[in-house]
Amino acid sequence: MESNDLIPVGILRDEFNRIVQTSLPVCTIYRSRGLVKHLIKRNHTDCIQYIDYIPLIIRDPDYIGVSPRQNQAIELVKRFDKNVLIGIKLDKGNEYLFVATMYILQDAKLERRLFSGRLKRLKP
Repeated sequence: MESNDLIPVGILRDEFNRIVQTSLPVCTIYRSRGLVKHLIKRNHTDCIQYIDYIPLIIRDPDYIGVSPRQNQAIELVKRFDKNVLIGIKLDKGNEYLFVATMYILQDAKLERRLFSGRLKRLKP
């Protein structure tokens, strides 16, 4: 991906690695200019309205977890009027972090992921 296709949206905090026991680099997180197209293609149009909130989600998430299918990826969830989840992955070839996906997480799924331990609450 061309560097001019990437928009910086935050910095991964080392605290996240400690909480979910990952070893992602503590560095800038980017989103692609094509993220909106990706969300439309994946039928996640309901979360496009939250795309400008990605920096806030990264800076102040309510929940954090690890994707079970990706060992070099984390999930951050922020409660607005809906639960918005972003998936952050490591691009191994270029060694940077990027927002790979974004979608609305239903309350029932959020509760199941908390119960199973896949997500951890960051705030009381």
